[in-house]
Amino acid sequence: MLVDSHCHLNFPELSQNIQSVRALMHESQVGYALCVSVTLDKVHEVIALAEAYDNFYASVGVHPDYENITEPTIEDLIALAAHPKVIAIGETGLDYFRLTGNLDWQRERFRTHIRAAIVANKPLIIHTRSAAEDTIAIMREEKANRVGGVMHCFTESLAVAEQVMEQGFYISFSGIVTFKNAVNLKEVAKAIPLERILVETDTPYLAPIPYRGKMNQPAYVRYVAEEIANLRGISLDEIMQATTDNFFKLFSNATLCS
Repeated sequence: MLVDSHCHLNFPELSQNIQSVRALMHESQVGYALCVSVTLDKVHEVIALAEAYDNFYASVGVHPDYENITEPTIEDLIALAAHPKVIAIGETGLDYFRLTGNLDWQRERFRTHIRAAIVANKPLIIHTRSAAEDTIAIMREEKANRVGGVMHCFTESLAVAEQVMEQGFYISFSGIVTFKNAVNLKEVAKAIPLERILVETDTPYLAPIPYRGKMNQPAYVRYVAEEIANLRGISLDEIMQATTDNFFKLFSNATLCS
């Protein structure tokens, strides 16, 4: 069995066809999915999916890309995280790729999420793009290691991964690892200890080969797992078992369905 550790199933093109999404998950041996929040105004949609299906879980947070929206407070995030199907805070982090100028607001938002996660005692889901140095610095300053979490959709170097893992975080690989030009990332996927790896789709984005350019969905996490198994020279079953075990170890509030 596999777990899609990061997806956005509340996006209309998926939520309106959720039964077919779930059927394909079942066919592909994807047993669970973590539906990740990106804005507070849509968080109820994410939680509703987790409430409706026992093998879906939710996170609460505001993505660093969104400017000029209602900023989450520590109190907001703690209150939302109290829901029994909410198992993480995020996604949060820093993104200097899409946005430029004075990004102090982005860094402060990231700090807010870390502080809330520590109080709520829930792991963090961290996004970083073109901002690894600042991301790691803030994680250290705010003591993110107290709750741990995952750096999702990882595209950074092995050196960055090692610094992240030193703080008790996992590394999650998306469909990017299947791309032919992702040479450096493939080397990272080979080098990371198996007990620190998660797999994800980031649905509806970043569909893996052979679906690149099309809408992604949780069932396709199998292709991510297959690629990592091939890179490491181990069986798909071993990757499935390890990444599923890792997910439930990290997100200890999630439970296996009976």
